[in-house]
Amino acid sequence: MRELDSFDRKILAILGEDGRISWRDLAAKIGLSFSPTLRRVRQLEESGTIQGYTAVLDESRLLGTIGVFISVTLERQTKDVLIAFEERVSSVPEVVGGYQTSGSSDYLLHAMVRDLPHYQELLDFLTTVPGVARIQSNFAIKTFIRRSVSVGERKGGS
Repeated sequence: MRELDSFDRKILAILGEDGRISWRDLAAKIGLSFSPTLRRVRQLEESGTIQGYTAVLDESRLLGTIGVFISVTLERQTKDVLIAFEERVSSVPEVVGGYQTSGSSDYLLHAMVRDLPHYQELLDFLTTVPGVARIQSNFAIKTFIRRSVSVGERKGGS
């Protein structure tokens, strides 16, 4: 993997903000001509640094306005149980993030629901997933930060 230079970092920062920017506008913003800019973007894609381009959707308009973080503990952590759990939960549109974790629970799910009855439907589904031993939920009161990876310099400290 090659080291990212200042042009690569600028490309990533701009594409992180506006993945639909034209290559010509991107080149102008970073101060390179079109061909070297496009070559750099292609290298970043081929190396896997840029894995794709996506639209940021408003979860609250599509799924609901209530964020809930659900910790799930399984009865046992065998490979087949883990795979089965992940496959079942991955099919649920309300689950917008899923993480296998260390610590007191095995998984942390981030879900969006409209209201408490909608949450109860999700909970009812999760309790039917084979291998689930315990579920604990925490509702998000406020989102104070949510962003993509930043490639800029950290501000205000070491």
